Amino acid sequence: MMILSEFVLTMSPSPEVQDAVVLRRIGTASLIELRAPPRANERSTGHSANAPDGSLCIYQQLGSGSRFSGNPEFCIHHGMFATSYSDLPYETAALAADGFHLRILKVPVANLRPSQADLVKAGLGDLVPKPLGENGALVPLLASCFRDLKETDDVRAPERARSLVLTLAQLALIERGLIRPGSRAALHALRVGRLSLARRLIARNISRASLSPALVAELLGISVRHLHILFETSDASFAQTVTAERLAESCRLLTQPREQSISEIALACGFNSLATFYRAFQAAHGMSPGSFRATQGAHGEDGLQLQRQI
Repeated sequence: MMILSEFVLTMSPSPEVQDAVVLRRIGTASLIELRAPPRANERSTGHSANAPDGSLCIYQQLGSGSRFSGNPEFCIHHGMFATSYSDLPYETAALAADGFHLRILKVPVANLRPSQADLVKAGLGDLVPKPLGENGALVPLLASCFRDLKETDDVRAPERARSLVLTLAQLALIERGLIRPGSRAALHALRVGRLSLARRLIARNISRASLSPALVAELLGISVRHLHILFETSDASFAQTVTAERLAESCRLLTQPREQSISEIALACGFNSLATFYRAFQAAHGMSPGSFRATQGAHGEDGLQLQRQI
């Protein structure tokens, strides 16, 4: 049976292998979800020689965990990320009875920009399986962009999907020391990653009336000026992004079966006054929050189109 292993396409005779699904193909890259039983798995030097793959692999552990033998040996647990070059040998075993459950992004080196492909060629032989440092500054950026990729509709937004694949590859190569942090490619990837994480931090803190550029900049570890520069490259400013997120959350709450009062919803979404909430909602949707709620009762799911897409 043909399966997709953690890093490469290999052959397995076992009928017990569960699903290895290519969730999406984005250009020549693939986003894969793998499930397999808790038995040892390996790729030998001979496998690589007979079936070279030539891909940078970024994967996220969704199951309990996996142990990798090699130099060095390590374990990766639920939610953690690791990277590797697909043509290097490895041995791995699941840590628990639930077996392997991984989401993998495979990016062929040929899919990288020519300058980047040239940059990484010399170092690919050193790209053995390795976890991303749990406390590394790049990990939350990569995790946020990985979620963005999963949530992006590449049929409607193919350029965004391809851009996210490239950004993820760049962040992985920076972390592994194969792209210089001060290079143009690195600066672009860091900018995209920080903007992605900034938006998620806004969403997480949306109920706080004190949500401000200073708060998000501190959480990101950058200056307020740098934060505003990040949003200048997007289609909305920081303030516009916060307002849009608050309105999207208010739409979600207004469609809930258990009705909160309008004032409770305004407070839960971080608006500092009921009047401010009414003005913003009317300007965005052409109706009051109460009218929107009544419309949802009449038309069911239609209003969910107004909720946030990030």
